[in-house]
Amino acid sequence: MVSGDAPQAEGSVRVDVWIWSVRLTKTRAQAAAACRAGHVKVGGDRAKPAQAVRVGDEVRLRLAGRDRVVVVSKIVKKRVGPPVAVECFVDNSPPPPPREIAIQVPVRDRGAGRPTKRDRREMERLQGRSPENLPGRSPEN
Repeated sequence: MVSGDAPQAEGSVRVDVWIWSVRLTKTRAQAAAACRAGHVKVGGDRAKPAQAVRVGDEVRLRLAGRDRVVVVSKIVKKRVGPPVAVECFVDNSPPPPPREIAIQVPVRDRGAGRPTKRDRREMERLQGRSPENLPGRSPEN
């Protein structure tokens, strides 16, 4: 077996490669972009894509509106299947919010055009935001 195929208990690997290898992101480019955007933290500090990750490191990843907190238990250098990937980290992530609580985006009818000031105020009222509470707005506007 090639040394990069099997999970290893020692050494280090780039954080973007490890995140992709254990299937936390779909592509390595997506993992690297998350690192560059500051959505990946290793040991509490922002991680660049080439930062080394070792066994025992805590990796925090914010992706698609969800926080993932994992502790590295095995190092992998190549993408592995889901059963093997689960063995490579300990997932300490908070459970995802129920679908009912997830942010609901208002949907406008196709072709309805740009919302008027009245429409915008109505949407803000329905979302529980009043003009007085929004930054940069005064109540008399």
